[in-house]
Amino acid sequence: MTHRHPPGIIAPHIPADDWRRAEATGQPVVIVVQAADRAGRPLRQYLFPIAVAGAGVIGVFGLVAAFLALLDFAVHTAVTIAGAAGPISVGGISLKLARSK
Repeated sequence: MTHRHPPGIIAPHIPADDWRRAEATGQPVVIVVQAADRAGRPLRQYLFPIAVAGAGVIGVFGLVAAFLALLDFAVHTAVTIAGAAGPISVGGISLKLARSK
């Protein structure tokens, strides 16, 4: 007689003596599996995409804030240089870049 293992993942739950007795006598093994149905999805399946999207939104807000700070710095630098340079003239046409206070 060849030795066979119990089928599937239920194998560790069948006592060895019962399995061998059923195998020797040809008696059927009745396995009762209680399946618990979940009402919905687990919370983890909702939280992970929300966390990834939240991190992306925070990253975009940071990028926009950095761009606006750089733009503000560039404008202040241009105003300071224009105020210090005075009027610029090319071919008899003069252009004053900033008004004096």
